[in-house]
Amino acid sequence: MSYNKRVLYIDLTSGKIETKPLKDEILKKYIGGIGLGMKLWLDNSKAGVDPFSPENPLIFITGPLTGTLAPSAGNSYAAVSKGPLTEGILNCEAHGFFGPDLKRAGYDAVVFTGKSEKLVYAWIDDESVQLIDAEHLRGKSPAETDETIREELGDFYIRVSAIGEAGEKLSRVALVINDEYRAIGRGGMGAVMGSKNLKAVAARGTHDVNVANLEEFKEFVRTIYERMKGPATRKYRTLGTPENVLVLNALAALPTRNFSQATFEGAERVSGEYLLERYVKKIIGCATCGMRCDHIALVPEGEYKGATSRVEFECLWALGPLCGVDRLDAVIEAIRLCDHYGIDCISAGNIVAFAMDLYENGIITKKDTDGLDLSFGNHEALVETVKRMGTRKGWLGDILAEGSMRAAEKIGKGAEKYANHIKGMELPGYDLRTLKTAALGFSVSFRGACHLRSGAYSPDMKGKVDRLKIEKGRGKIVVDGEDMYNIVDSLILCKFSRGVLYDGYKDMANYYTLATGIAITPEELIKAGERINNLARVLNIREDKGTREYDTLPWKIMNVPVPDEGVAKGAVVSQEEFDIGLDDYYNARGWTKDGIPTPEKLKELGLDDLVSIVKKKIGSKK
Repeated sequence: MSYNKRVLYIDLTSGKIETKPLKDEILKKYIGGIGLGMKLWLDNSKAGVDPFSPENPLIFITGPLTGTLAPSAGNSYAAVSKGPLTEGILNCEAHGFFGPDLKRAGYDAVVFTGKSEKLVYAWIDDESVQLIDAEHLRGKSPAETDETIREELGDFYIRVSAIGEAGEKLSRVALVINDEYRAIGRGGMGAVMGSKNLKAVAARGTHDVNVANLEEFKEFVRTIYERMKGPATRKYRTLGTPENVLVLNALAALPTRNFSQATFEGAERVSGEYLLERYVKKIIGCATCGMRCDHIALVPEGEYKGATSRVEFECLWALGPLCGVDRLDAVIEAIRLCDHYGIDCISAGNIVAFAMDLYENGIITKKDTDGLDLSFGNHEALVETVKRMGTRKGWLGDILAEGSMRAAEKIGKGAEKYANHIKGMELPGYDLRTLKTAALGFSVSFRGACHLRSGAYSPDMKGKVDRLKIEKGRGKIVVDGEDMYNIVDSLILCKFSRGVLYDGYKDMANYYTLATGIAITPEELIKAGERINNLARVLNIREDKGTREYDTLPWKIMNVPVPDEGVAKGAVVSQEEFDIGLDDYYNARGWTKDGIPTPEKLKELGLDDLVSIVKKKIGSKK
């Protein structure tokens, strides 16, 4: 079967390394990826643990399809911990080449605990596991770290997942990068690694990853590969996600100048079409993938000549339109710097836009910025602020590295009204005033403002609902999307390929059964998706972050109507309709009015061990 049924435990404080078996009963129950990862985090953590504490477990985990020929899933891994940005449960997924080597080394997951006295990296070479001094790697970028480790160990095909300077300095928006451009991106997972003095994880696996039914699995894989050549993946193979720029701009759903507008007059100059024509030099793919989606851009001339980066919509938007910047050369350079220092470019762009908004409204001045003109549209200020944030240089860089929520709290003077986040995590590139199903979906996401937890923007953008209002029925749409995405992220399928799973849960159940030999039905997968979402909610409740008071929207979304002329002019999310949406969502989930899973719901899902947590919280709300 495709599970190794082994977890590697590494205590960074003592250096103790051991493996423990995975029990069969939890594999089907939690699938793998984020589901199994959150279960392992629960079993190895204590309530109220600080994200930067040595006692906060950091889990690298594979999925049941990792290491197989499965397109877009054979190349994956995930990370789970308590996140420093939201101080709730944090999950991230990445593809590329690192995950398969970790799986082939013989482990389904690695649980890191403790804190090393000095900077180290973990070297996992099948059964040989070592902690190696990494002080000479301090300050190096993830890409430089990757290259240096492979040279030191004498094998170009070793795969490395590493942090940069931002992670070492505990920036709450620090990420982890593998294979140069692939990221465990949001929520500050890089800072969790940095808090443990863990610079990188290097893996080389030589064992086979077998599947239960090889012939039928190969035939199913062939089918998926053929589907990947069709219309379901056209967008990703051609313009890539930057195609969204003009689509969202036409819908008045492209947040601009820190959500001051919903359309950008410079959209054409930062569009996917403009990018492909002038900057994209190659399009590459991950291991086992049947499509290529990584658009690698190079600046050919000018002050940012030579800047190279992988450009996706979210990063382009955050460092472009959201900051009022219409120069793609500067955006490409800003993305490159985010990768170099190891910071999440979605949060980075939001934070720069937040600072620009404060500057334009007189809340911070040139005295605070050390002379930097932080006006919207100033591409030089964008690039410089990213540098300062990545290195925590000066007052500005240091405070912005904490994320917009904490920066606003420290700055005061009403700065919190300009910080666009949910639960501490900055918003992705969808204007929630004009995509209101997305507004509901983002607000209840267990990891904060996230478009990848339910895909709730999709029915809005496709015209399946009236996107300019929230009404009863939207809760069920969000619930169904969340449960589906929980399974996608537990199998660790790339969401870019979700469209080729024509039969949805039936296809995913077939994938799982053929790979693992554990028979599972579509209905059982749906129940597992619901179980995983309830698990995440209860984990956040345990950490005092999981009730209605945390399911919120930013001040601007509820108080600043869209000013742009057109169909969306005046759009804003009212408290009344938002409450309707929350009530509808909690009802669809079978939770209380305060957003707490009931003991009956947890027992129905086989989560009896979590009942005591919710009983205590429900009692405190009476």
